[in-house]
Amino acid sequence: MNDATEAFDAVDVIATKRDRGRLADEQIDWVIDAYTRGVVAEEQMAALAMAIYLNGMTGEEIARWTDAMIRSGERLDFSGLSRPTSDKHSTGGVGDKITLPLAPLVAACGVAVPQLSGRGLGHTGGTLDKLESIPGWRASLTNDEMMRQLEDVGAVICAAGSGLAPADKKLYALRDVTATVSCVPLIASSIMSKKIAEGTGSLVLDVKVGSGAFMKELDQARELAETMVRLGTEAGVRTVALLTNMATPLGLTAGNALEVRESVEVLQGGGPEDVVELTVALAREMVSAAGLEDVDPADALADGRAVDVWRRMIRAQGGDPDAPLPTAKETHQVLAPADGVLVELDALAVGVAAWRLGAGRARKEDPVQAAAGVEIHYKPGAVVRGGDPLLTLHTDTPERFGRAIEALEGAFTIAPEGSRPDLPPIVIERIA
Repeated sequence: MNDATEAFDAVDVIATKRDRGRLADEQIDWVIDAYTRGVVAEEQMAALAMAIYLNGMTGEEIARWTDAMIRSGERLDFSGLSRPTSDKHSTGGVGDKITLPLAPLVAACGVAVPQLSGRGLGHTGGTLDKLESIPGWRASLTNDEMMRQLEDVGAVICAAGSGLAPADKKLYALRDVTATVSCVPLIASSIMSKKIAEGTGSLVLDVKVGSGAFMKELDQARELAETMVRLGTEAGVRTVALLTNMATPLGLTAGNALEVRESVEVLQGGGPEDVVELTVALAREMVSAAGLEDVDPADALADGRAVDVWRRMIRAQGGDPDAPLPTAKETHQVLAPADGVLVELDALAVGVAAWRLGAGRARKEDPVQAAAGVEIHYKPGAVVRGGDPLLTLHTDTPERFGRAIEALEGAFTIAPEGSRPDLPPIVIERIA
């Protein structure tokens, strides 16, 4: 593949990491650039990714790898805006609709929020998929449209342009099909290359922990959060991370239109307590990181300013905030088998059920059903009676119910009355 004009040979780079060596800065710069240009073949990058997965990277290697991915494309510049910028990234979970109420809430506090988001793959729903259940709403904006909306409205949630960290886009797709996704150096560099290239002044990371999260264990989540905070800080982006609970789904819905409906309830001053708590906690971090120390986002939620920004943000991208959201043609209730206290509701199982109902996709090109998903009637700690509906499954294709119900086998535990579930707090730890 390589010709005499290339500075390195891909096989030598792979061998260095295979043998637990440290990649030189020049090797990293070359391999990222050459892979983006197509000089390093997919199977060679797959081998290197697996070597990194197995043997890890030093902090210096991760920083250089991240920087090389940033330099593979363009960088946005928000310095011309009249307000400071702050962004949030979540590592993804079940019912994680927090971006939807959070972006307009933070914008209502005087901060510009450039939220470049993605689509869902597997059991974690994508923010763009959720918003596309709103009639007319569009995800793709030009850079000029995005800048104008940030100045006029204060918040934008849109698809990242192909010019940001194109090396990451290629590598992400490769990791997905080579079992090299769950690797701290590769996750951290993937997330942070996009966020630093995006040009935000400050960044708050929501790193999920628990069965429905990427990171099942607290130690692994903490390592990822610390790595990403270090990468952001060293790149001049004020970065903080919250480790948050994803053992149980967030809120009372998992699915696209269902989660939009719940997000609007939060913006209108209602909604589930856990969604409100996490939205306000992240908003306070974002507003503070942007330098507005004396503004409390809870006030903007209470007085209606946040829902006003939501409506303007949806309209600015062609959506109708008053249009009825899609509803599923078919529903099926999952009933409580006995009286008692619900002590466990497994996030992963609920996420897989929503995915199987049509709310998610197995491959990037798969369509999603806007109305599919799971509605949750009781959260852990609630007293239930045998025969009460615990969950309602929604889909347009009822032949999916069987596989979704299979996913929920063993997903909930009902203990005798008087039992108390062992519930971690929503925000487990803060890392700065």
